Amino acid sequence: MIEFEDTSVAREAPDPLSFALGWREFDTPRMVTAAIAAGNCALTYQPVKRREDEATAFYEGLIRLKDHSGRLLPAAAFIDAVEETEIGRDLDTLALRLAFDMLRENGGMRLSVNVSARSLGDRAWRRTLEDNLSSHPMLGERLILELTERSAMLLPELVLRFMEEMQPRGVAFALDEFGSGATSFRHLKRFYFDLVKLDRSFTANIHRDADNQVMVQALLSIAHQFDMFAVATGVEKEEEAGWLRSAGMDCLQGYWIGTPRFSL
Repeated sequence: MIEFEDTSVAREAPDPLSFALGWREFDTPRMVTAAIAAGNCALTYQPVKRREDEATAFYEGLIRLKDHSGRLLPAAAFIDAVEETEIGRDLDTLALRLAFDMLRENGGMRLSVNVSARSLGDRAWRRTLEDNLSSHPMLGERLILELTERSAMLLPELVLRFMEEMQPRGVAFALDEFGSGATSFRHLKRFYFDLVKLDRSFTANIHRDADNQVMVQALLSIAHQFDMFAVATGVEKEEEAGWLRSAGMDCLQGYWIGTPRFSL
């Protein structure tokens, strides 16, 4: 299959004034709703690679939407405007459905997909999950659900009950943005996270940032103490990757490791 890069995520941000003027003319929630209704949505797949042999441990499915002008937008362009609304639940349901489609098409693949804690109690999202796990029970062992620290702490009891329900079915869980400050370690002991993804703010130029080096080593130690794999996100440079590997990071993710693509 021919591969092509996801060019919707540029290394440099677009001109701020042009971007602001463009969005002033269009309502973001309306754009997202229209994109979902028209099927102008897709997942891109970014590899997460193991430290020891640089083999792909799993892929993260990243939602992309086409706006009214045909531009393909990453989640950062619209998620804040809809995350706490019913549109956010629709997006999570769509992303989960696309993830299951990909898992069925690729038998050896493990795939993570983002979900808000609010969606764990959403009827449509739960029906999508249950229908797919019931018809293809083995898919659960290849599915990873990612929740951010902020989202997990929003409804911790709901998240915990859901994890207890899904653990026997093989579904794994990742705590995204680990270290951003929302999760107390008291709660972390209660959850069933299989892996943590360190907040990307720790990764930038870590090879020459002594403070972040100390923080990453501490977070890595905490993750391993709770038997969780640790993933460094936002790895953009060879020097960052080298330092993180030498520090014992389990997996790495970022543009230096692999770009998001629409096909494998």
